[in-house]
Parts: sequence; C-alpha cells; structure tokens
Amino acid sequence: MRAAAVALVMVALLSACGGSSGGTAPAGSTQVTMTEFKFAPSTITVAHGKVIFWLINSGNVAHDMAIRDSSNNRVATSDLISAGDSKEFDVNDIPAGTYTIFCTQQGHEASGMKGTLTVT
Repeated sequence: MRAAAVALVMVALLSACGGSSGGTAPAGSTQVTMTEFKFAPSTITVAHGKVIFWLINSGNVAHDMAIRDSSNNRVATSDLISAGDSKEFDVNDIPAGTYTIFCTQQGHEASGMKGTLTVT
C-alpha cells in the first residue's frame, strides 16, 4: 500500500516537471518544428529584442535549437527536447543580423538540421 502511494506521488511530481509537453504556444511566439533532420521553417525572420520560440519536437529522437552568429559564436541554446514534447525557448536582447540555427546533437547539423535566422 505504501509503495503504491509513493508511486502515485512520484508520477504527480514527474508530471509537474514536464509541463511543456503538448502545451500551447505562447502569444507572439515563433513556432519551429524539429524532426530528423530539419527545422520547419528553416528560414525564420523575427524582430530584434526578446524573441520567443515555441519548439515542437515531432521527431523520434531528442533535438534542441542553438543560434550561432556570423563569427561562429553561440548566442543561445534551448533545452534538449524529447521526442513528442514542446517547449518555450526565450532569447533576450538578440540584435539585428543574420544567424545560423542548428541542432547541437552529434551529427544532426551535419545531417542538414540547420537553417537561417534573420533578426530585423
């Protein structure tokens, strides 16, 4: 009986931690869907300042989204998102310019999981 109660508490706690799965996109966010091995859309244009992405992993493996500037410096990286999950990814104070988006998981960028982010 005690084991069942502990199991129920653990399920409740784990459910509370995962709150991003199957949620709704925040108002004003830019939706990006990730699969093997691409972003959709692969070309994104947003206004400078704070940018809110709504990342949806429709693939079968975990993905993330990283942003790299023209000097090859990483500007921001989302959390790793499990297959079937979605999550908000906020980037504060991103200046105007052209950036590369890519997945940091080994081999994903080389397999074509990259795109262009234009900040106006």
